Amino acid sequence: MYISAENISINFGSRQLLENVSLYVDPGDRLGIIGINGTGKSTLLRVLAGDIEPDSGSLKRDPNVQLSFLRQNPEMDDNSTVLEQVFLDHPTDFRELNEYEAKTILNKLGFSNYSQKIGTLSGGQRKRVALAAALIHPADVLVLDEPTNHLDTEMTAWLESCLVRFKGAVIMVTHDRYFLERVANHIIELARGRIYHYEANYSRYLELKTQRAEMAEASERKRQSILRVEREWIMRGCKARSTKSKERIDRYEELLSRSAPEYDDNVRLSAASSRLGKKLIEAESVSKSFGDKSVISDFSYKLLRDDRIGIVGVNGAGKSTLLHLLSGELSPDSGTVDIGTTVKIGFFSQEGRELDLNERVYDFIHDIADEVKTSDGTFSASQMMERFLFPRDLQSLPIGKLSGGERRRLYLLSVLMAAPNVLMLDEPTNDLDVMTLSILEDYLEAFPGPILIVSHDRFMLDRMATQIFEVRGGEVLRYTGNWSDWQAKRSEELSPEKYVKPKAAQERPKEKKLRFSFSEQREFETIDADIAALEAELAAIAAEQEAACSDYIRLQELQAKHEETESRLDAKMERWVYLNDLNEKIAAQKQ
Repeated sequence: MYISAENISINFGSRQLLENVSLYVDPGDRLGIIGINGTGKSTLLRVLAGDIEPDSGSLKRDPNVQLSFLRQNPEMDDNSTVLEQVFLDHPTDFRELNEYEAKTILNKLGFSNYSQKIGTLSGGQRKRVALAAALIHPADVLVLDEPTNHLDTEMTAWLESCLVRFKGAVIMVTHDRYFLERVANHIIELARGRIYHYEANYSRYLELKTQRAEMAEASERKRQSILRVEREWIMRGCKARSTKSKERIDRYEELLSRSAPEYDDNVRLSAASSRLGKKLIEAESVSKSFGDKSVISDFSYKLLRDDRIGIVGVNGAGKSTLLHLLSGELSPDSGTVDIGTTVKIGFFSQEGRELDLNERVYDFIHDIADEVKTSDGTFSASQMMERFLFPRDLQSLPIGKLSGGERRRLYLLSVLMAAPNVLMLDEPTNDLDVMTLSILEDYLEAFPGPILIVSHDRFMLDRMATQIFEVRGGEVLRYTGNWSDWQAKRSEELSPEKYVKPKAAQERPKEKKLRFSFSEQREFETIDADIAALEAELAAIAAEQEAACSDYIRLQELQAKHEETESRLDAKMERWVYLNDLNEKIAAQKQ
């Protein structure tokens, strides 16, 4: 057993987050922890990682077990480079032995400039650097808090394969349901301070949870039926003169004292929207560039009332830019975006609103609207907050007292309280719990206006999208169907050789696979020096960019040169991985 946590309790002020929780972690366990925001998932991870001490209970960890922890909000040194941050807590000799592996991981996570300063990175980029640091750390147990946030589809698929192959134990909090389905073999549900264990992946967990709820309901019905019969017997005036009568009364008292089954609170969303006219949003020949990089080129589209559009693409492709153009928050370089006079856009941004942490939760929502009309009736601000799992004791707290997920849910409520008739959602699933996501999807299905959503949540896009817009190389490519339909069509578009090659490799004679050709041998001998030269070239370009910060024309030239050098370095790194794998196989064969 790697970790043994017994009877752990933690209280934050008036909130009992964990109460007599016990959890055991063995080799091969891949535990997915789920629960409504604010129930203590991140706190439980911090306890298991040894980051904080519980108020009571015991935590034991095998002294020989190495643990690597990805925090929800990792602290970083802004003056460190990306590569230095990855190896910040490691000695020099460890870096020398593992530098190429770290660079390979960083490449998979979208980094090629390893000398970039941490202080210049976005929040999503910083989280990916922290993930690389967690993965490079030699560990028997990986503790990961929201590892899939800010990962695009390709990065998520790569991380899935890494964790499935990992031979130690994984403990993770994630709201990516496909990720839980493919990686987790044990679901832990945290609710009302307690945990419920399910030896299952996500889909099996849903089945088992339904069975558990049905059994509890059946048991409660039986209890109430017996109580009704016994209550009638007592009310008829039967006295406990005999032993049999006294036992019957005792049994009644025992049944009466049993508590009814507890059910999870659920966010309840009702579609509230304003009247929408015939003219919505019309984009005509829209283009947008940043520097010499074309992000959106010659895009035209007329938004329809029943549109359900999922927007996908690799990180940095321009998905958020497309939303900002269509919402009118960003002006195009050319072309026009015409927004109808009745259009009221609800924009849920990836970064979220700047919330005043000292403002009361109630005041923040009340300032947007006193009440809102929904399909279920008219609700006051306070009532809507209760439907969003903000009871009255939470409403009086300052926003700074809420968890990260609760703040995200509060921001979502603020968008919906304004009664929009067009929804534009940029990564809405980040930091929202699985239960809230499911209810949000129900809300989106009932929403009467068009929805455009940027998301890497494959489950959500499969459920609600009827069109996929892929932003790729400055173009916006359109596909009919949901995420799975898009993925299948993208696979068909790839050249046949990319599918034939693996089969052909298996059919080659074994000896051909296990020796270098003459050119491969020469390339293997020089590739380390080639990579070092390209890295030095990138560093020199970066230094020139800093020096030329006021020369716009020169900066454009340097940016183009930087991107071309990065592309060459990416290709070299791919070749390095291939040649070193081949070299190891050749060495193993000789043994």
